[in-house]
Amino acid sequence: MNLWLGKLSKTPPVTLRTPAETARFELESFFPHTPFDLYEQTDMGDAYQIVPGNDGFFSITGGSTGLLYGAYRLIMDTLCGKALSGTVTSEPKYSLRMINCWDNADGDIERGYAGRSLFFRNGRLEYSTERIQTLGRLLASVGLNVLCINNVNVHYPAQLLLEDYLPDLAALADLFRPFGVRLMVSVDFSQPMRHGISTADPLDPAVQAWWKETAGRVYAAVPDLAGFLVKADSEGRPGPFTYGRNHAEGANMLADALKPFGGVVVWRCFVYNCRQDWRDTKTDRPKAAWEHYAFLDGEFAENVILQVKHGPFDFQVREPLSPLLLGMKKTKLAMELQLAQEYTGHQIDLYTMIPMWKELYEELPADNIMSIAAVSNLGDDENYTGHPLAAVNLYTYGLLAWNPDVNAEEAVARWCRMTYDFTDDQEQTLVSLLLSSRRTYEKYTAPLGIGWMITPHEHYGPNPSGYEYDLWGTYHKADRNAVGINRTHSGTGYLDQYPEDFRRKYEDPAVCPDLFLLFYHRLPYDYRMRDGRTLIQRIYDDHFEGLEETRVMADRLLALPFPEPDASVIRDRMNQQLYSAREWCDIINTFFHRLSGAPDAHGRTIYD
Repeated sequence: MNLWLGKLSKTPPVTLRTPAETARFELESFFPHTPFDLYEQTDMGDAYQIVPGNDGFFSITGGSTGLLYGAYRLIMDTLCGKALSGTVTSEPKYSLRMINCWDNADGDIERGYAGRSLFFRNGRLEYSTERIQTLGRLLASVGLNVLCINNVNVHYPAQLLLEDYLPDLAALADLFRPFGVRLMVSVDFSQPMRHGISTADPLDPAVQAWWKETAGRVYAAVPDLAGFLVKADSEGRPGPFTYGRNHAEGANMLADALKPFGGVVVWRCFVYNCRQDWRDTKTDRPKAAWEHYAFLDGEFAENVILQVKHGPFDFQVREPLSPLLLGMKKTKLAMELQLAQEYTGHQIDLYTMIPMWKELYEELPADNIMSIAAVSNLGDDENYTGHPLAAVNLYTYGLLAWNPDVNAEEAVARWCRMTYDFTDDQEQTLVSLLLSSRRTYEKYTAPLGIGWMITPHEHYGPNPSGYEYDLWGTYHKADRNAVGINRTHSGTGYLDQYPEDFRRKYEDPAVCPDLFLLFYHRLPYDYRMRDGRTLIQRIYDDHFEGLEETRVMADRLLALPFPEPDASVIRDRMNQQLYSAREWCDIINTFFHRLSGAPDAHGRTIYD
């Protein structure tokens, strides 16, 4: 198991109770002959200061969790060969830095590509203590502090809030607590109806009383529970709309129940019409989140956080920043990312995400979000992430959650150095392959901002018409004349949801960045790009380039001396990616060739 803390040999004892105790254990294990002092200052919380002294001596000051984060910072700098040359002070950008697990009670994971659940078996919490400790260690080492352990699509039996199961939840919380990780649970908005109440109306006194009583029972078992995560009125989930209520009324009711215990309600904004008729040319799914939430800005309780997907669709290869993240100034927001590679290769295809995240932050004002969350890529596979190299996404997400200004190349290089014993040249090869992998995947899958040309439901492999006449509102409208959707003021009006400076960047196809061109505009195949190529030629070129880059990637990656079992897993998955890249290239190019009738200017093979 080659993970970034695999070079720490001693397993923490289960007798550890606080993050400060864990910090001392880790430092004594890693620096057995180096004197150090830890100074706990409660008011510092997660922040820390590391001060070097003479003869290798150092001191760390911080809150209990701050001491732990400082200890891991010092250990990881040492693993990377980075000597402490002066005082280091650090505090996180976001107070809530969360992983959302989509694990079900039967042990299955929705959109899971790394085995089965680390937490559940046979309808109960059932796990390996050692593996939970390792997970806690991994999360703490990059400063992640909240873990929601169950699926936002809550499936019954949903037992985490029931009295008979709270001792199991408390025992799991005990294992994570020494690593500064607080648990959160997903709840079903209609849960009161399973307990003798005829409604889930958030303004009904009986419903309010049930949630308050339930919150008291849960917090008696797990006093530091972070709170509840809710998916409501989305994709068949129950919610306030059933009762003519808005989402502020629904979220605030739960927030009131949690407030006495310091808990928060994280309310997902993934709400849209998932029964759209493809003949409907007025409804544009990316507009939905804004239409449901923007008018409620300022109406949510202080302990409500709206969790907004980073883009307006659903974790596609390329999406613009969600307008909610720019427009809701009076509401606490969390940006939601997805580590699980649902649409980005299933942790089979290599896809390093931090370049994409850094692009998002280029559009995001510094003070617009208060928290950050990511859908987990974890499972019970030996390496935790299925593809060994997918662990770079978990690691770099933690660094980004702590400090969004983190340098992408430096973050990836740190992970490589701590994970594998490579020469400098070998390490640089791996770093360059990881950093370029997202763009390579994009080239052979998603032409110029078009998404959803993927096998329905499974979401792996090409199917350019798979969702085109389906009910999910994910259309590209390709015909013999043109492709894309006009989302400017003269089209669906989606672009009108953005501030003026953002609109100006995208509303004119002559200046719109190429990689968003077909997200915002409907254009004919002979449209002339700024580099002189036609639109159809650019589509062909990108797909052929993506396939060729994948072949080069395979040669370079498989020449690296990975240890077993990583080497075997990487080889097998790279071979699958090569097959998938060829399928994408041939099928998408053939699809557009049959529509446009345009030949490839370079005479490469496109199938009739």
